[in-house]
Amino acid sequence: MRTLRKFTHCLVAALLVRAAGGDMQRHLRFAQAGDLYDIVRFDWPDVKSGLLKSLYGEDEPIPVDIADLGELVATKPKGSVATKLRWASLSEEDFERLIFQLISSEPGYVNAQWLTKTNAADRGRDLSVTRVHVDSLTGTVNSRVLIQCKHWLSKSIGPEDVSSLLSKLSTWEPPRIDVAIIASSGRFTSDAVSVVEKHNHSDRALRIEMWPESHLENLLAKRPALIGQFKLR
Repeated sequence: MRTLRKFTHCLVAALLVRAAGGDMQRHLRFAQAGDLYDIVRFDWPDVKSGLLKSLYGEDEPIPVDIADLGELVATKPKGSVATKLRWASLSEEDFERLIFQLISSEPGYVNAQWLTKTNAADRGRDLSVTRVHVDSLTGTVNSRVLIQCKHWLSKSIGPEDVSSLLSKLSTWEPPRIDVAIIASSGRFTSDAVSVVEKHNHSDRALRIEMWPESHLENLLAKRPALIGQFKLR
């Protein structure tokens, strides 16, 4: 392996000299600190793209930092790999049912409720659940969580949608709502994200959480049974 690396380094040096022409040869011959600086700052950017093209063809593998897959396996990587799911295969009610089953089967979440019909006039499609957090020092803390499901495939959640949710929360109190979640099969606009972050940094007790498609895909990657049940892959 060391012999191969030495050969590679020599080959790269030779290619650099050939690609850069007189300037590179002059810098290498003088071998002063200033010449090294000039090579890094001026010569290297000019020859880098051509060098890479000459080293690797279109069908050749690109080298990576890990020398062997065995080294990667030996690290025992954990976690799941999220993939794009077939959200379009779900109806609005299917999407709500998916979120309902997700919160119903998860440890730390109790008393899940489906509060409104899918085609409710306010299009709220709200779910409710109690989030239970156990702290070894302070004991158990229960938080009431309201989830608004938006099965939007061609439209992103905008700031007006966040404002609409906030205006409706009072209709579900008491008891007090501690967390409001917007779960969507789509995404959030940058303005909506800014509104949510600004709200969460204010002095209001209520916290807003965003569950876009990428977050849901990460959650479901760890729950393949739900992916199979709703035929999302």
